[in-house]
Amino acid sequence: MTLGGKRILVIEDEYYIAADLKRALLREGAVVLGPFNTVAIGLAAATVEPIDVAVVDVNLEGTPSFPIADVLSARGVPYLFLTGYDGITMPDGYRAHPRLAKPFTMEVVLDTLRDLVCPEVAL
Repeated sequence: MTLGGKRILVIEDEYYIAADLKRALLREGAVVLGPFNTVAIGLAAATVEPIDVAVVDVNLEGTPSFPIADVLSARGVPYLFLTGYDGITMPDGYRAHPRLAKPFTMEVVLDTLRDLVCPEVAL
């Protein structure tokens, strides 16, 4: 499964991670929305943009990104959390969502996004 043509929202406040994600997604042929580095800007994009899947950093400049995750869930958009936190520190309502701990490999991020966009292929 390819990510080509998929609209992928990137919410990440660490410049190098955001830049690496964007480059990797563009190489896959994805349409990258962002990266956005604050909850306010990410929330605006998550609310109005057509999105196939999203990558959301849990902590954006010291502010939890859970309002963005809530909007994505309400819209039925699958998403992946990126975080330096372990699963036990995630609030109950968010533990079931895919989460990758930093540091991660880009291939694992891409594979997880492919699974989210086309879960039946992952079976």
